Amino acid sequence: MLRFDVRAAFRDDATTFDVAADLTVRDGETLCLLGPSGSGKTLLLELLAGFHEHDGSIELDGRPIEDAPPEARGIGFVFQNYALFSHLSVRENVAFGTKYHENARDPDALLARLGVADLAERSPDTLSGGEKQRIALARALCVRPDAFLLDEPLSALDAPTRERLRDDLVDVLADETAVYVTHDRTTARAVADRVAVLRDGRVAQVGPTETVFERPATRFVAEFTGATVVAGSSLPPGLDAPTGLLAVRPDHIRVGVAEGAPAHVERVVREDAAYRVTLAVGDATLVAYSSAEPSTETTVAVPSGRWHVLPDGERDADE
Repeated sequence: MLRFDVRAAFRDDATTFDVAADLTVRDGETLCLLGPSGSGKTLLLELLAGFHEHDGSIELDGRPIEDAPPEARGIGFVFQNYALFSHLSVRENVAFGTKYHENARDPDALLARLGVADLAERSPDTLSGGEKQRIALARALCVRPDAFLLDEPLSALDAPTRERLRDDLVDVLADETAVYVTHDRTTARAVADRVAVLRDGRVAQVGPTETVFERPATRFVAEFTGATVVAGSSLPPGLDAPTGLLAVRPDHIRVGVAEGAPAHVERVVREDAAYRVTLAVGDATLVAYSSAEPSTETTVAVPSGRWHVLPDGERDADE
């Protein structure tokens, strides 16, 4: 178990940015730190790794590690930019930490597990982005760390490679204790057991992944995780919406149904196997997914229970 309550401030010529979080990652769990650029995700990860001075405490399996140097914390770090040694072969990169750790894993077995055994003698400079990321992951796994930290490992990859490696990461991290940083909500839903949404260096909401996505605690969390936020009073009676400030996910809105409220299609964008449709419904704007391209005038419906009423006193998204 990784338990941390950390705080730190960073200053440049113009501003001061501070980050603070009190979170627990259970054994075998992947906690995803999800948030926009500048929300403090990577800084928080670097605090856990020991790259910056900080206040507070960090415990790993009950062992205080906040004063330990990075190499003595028992943590594996997978960097966004891979951080491979160009003067070493792939196998040598994976095995690099074995000289400092007892009971390390077999580098060749790890390369085979990640589907890159044929690259063992290659130089990292000759590899694709997806191959480099697999080597970086194998290197982190090799020393059997007590916990993993992963800093947006898929962000620099093309879409097909990203999807394949994301699927592999789900399997690799299944029994590992990990903190995974991303700004991509699709990756968060695929990889995480729990999600902590960060805003301005603070945790806006933390909980099981589906709870955070389906029952956001604030307007910011709702909109960042992909929901549309509207006032119930702006919707037509045919949608049977509750009163208050409402959040609804695009995948819960039905387009072109036999019995639904009238809607005007304002924009249609093709996204792989579906259409992302922006609709004017009453005095509100909704975003939905549709398997078929809708006509300009259509209908929409939202199944009972799919509207989520946000708490009273919610701030505007730009506050």
